[in-house]
Amino acid sequence: MAVVDEVRTEVAAGPGEQYVPVQRWPLWYRRAAYALDFLSMLLACLVAFVLRFPGLPSEPTTPYAALTVALPVVWLLVLAMCRAYQPRYTGVGYEEFHRVLRAGFILTAAVAVVAYATKTEIARGYVVMALPFGTFLNLVARYRLRKWLHRQRWKGECMRRVVAVGHRAAVGDLIRLLRQKAYHGMDIVAVCLPPALTSGDDAVAEVEGVPVLGDFGQAAAVVEHLGADSVAVLACPEMDGVALRRLAWQIERDDVELVVAPALMDVTGPRISIRPVAGLPLLHVEHPELEGGRKIFKDLFDRSGALFGLVALAPLLFVVAVLIRMTSNGPVLFRQTRVGRDGREFTVFKFRTMVADAEARKHTLLEHNENDGVLFKIKADPRITGVGRWLRRYSLDELPQLLNVLRGDMSLVGPRPPLPEEVARYGGDVHRRLVVKPGLTGLWQVSGRSDLSWEESVRLDLRYVDNWSLALDLQIMWKTGAAVFRGSGAY
Repeated sequence: MAVVDEVRTEVAAGPGEQYVPVQRWPLWYRRAAYALDFLSMLLACLVAFVLRFPGLPSEPTTPYAALTVALPVVWLLVLAMCRAYQPRYTGVGYEEFHRVLRAGFILTAAVAVVAYATKTEIARGYVVMALPFGTFLNLVARYRLRKWLHRQRWKGECMRRVVAVGHRAAVGDLIRLLRQKAYHGMDIVAVCLPPALTSGDDAVAEVEGVPVLGDFGQAAAVVEHLGADSVAVLACPEMDGVALRRLAWQIERDDVELVVAPALMDVTGPRISIRPVAGLPLLHVEHPELEGGRKIFKDLFDRSGALFGLVALAPLLFVVAVLIRMTSNGPVLFRQTRVGRDGREFTVFKFRTMVADAEARKHTLLEHNENDGVLFKIKADPRITGVGRWLRRYSLDELPQLLNVLRGDMSLVGPRPPLPEEVARYGGDVHRRLVVKPGLTGLWQVSGRSDLSWEESVRLDLRYVDNWSLALDLQIMWKTGAAVFRGSGAY
């Protein structure tokens, strides 16, 4: 039985009537979020009550019992006030978690202010345990709910129906991208192209298997005909401000979402702001901050994190070193020259995963290279040892690079550290990867590792360079654990 419960409803469709499915999953998802939010705070309040007042309490507990029941209800109201139930934040992005954290801060501050203003004595231990713990439980619950939603979307369920409006090439790129990233939940069900491509001998019937149902002026009718949830307008000169405004007016009565994709690529929210000038909403793009205080803070964060990692992982590092020595001849560590920030070369440290003469045998395997760019990768590389294959699968061979991070050659998060011969073959834009330190992990690590094409790897590295932030680093480090555990794309 499908998870998505759909009912059939009638919509006008020209001369006849057509039945289109109305999705019930958004309502179900929101109700599940309500329930999880309430239960998370209720559980935290119960735990705080039991720990604060164990056994026979020496002070009256009736007010705290009432507070234990009331706080989860107030918590839902604060979450709603912080717009934590907005459909646009469902399933992707950090904004959902950010709003839960904001709600936790607001509720904690509100309780403190009300208690002070009314001179109400509240056990600080109860509040300190209940609200932060409840916020933490809520974040975990929302995370698990999101992962469930992602699994459904990979199966083609719980998707938002989207009509794409734009030129053929741009629409095709968007369709391919959304199919690769199905967890975003956007399923393009129809396309609207320029009028020249929708009639006559040059008419296009479909784009990437998606039917073309009209031109730009018919987008609103197509949305109504299909019962779509969203309209995605890609950058094109025909859809100017007046045309976009008219389209927005036409679809607003059905509460259809309008999203506009600017001509910018891989520029994230913190660098973008909209500022009205003479009545025109201008999109301002800030330059990436690669110097100054943020760079110093990142360096301190990297080195302290590397030191902590080396100390915490010392037993594991010792075990791996012993296994390498016992199973193959050669040194434990593999040293190789890599290119770092601003083109400076340094020696990278890794656990040896190949036979001792691997570099000398590389030229005999060049014809078997399975990468489509300047990288050299073979899935079944005969030079890899048995232990080495296991180390590579879970990226344990990379752990000695914590020494490079501690020395300042690398960062915990950054682009992949390239070889000098790879850099020699770089095109003009690719050199921008070298304006920051290479990383122990990065977007390439959490997005496919060695399964990525050369172009995709470069695009991810350049996106990181242009959009670096501490929040992005923490997000990548969080996702690295799941990527390493899966072991896919590592060879």
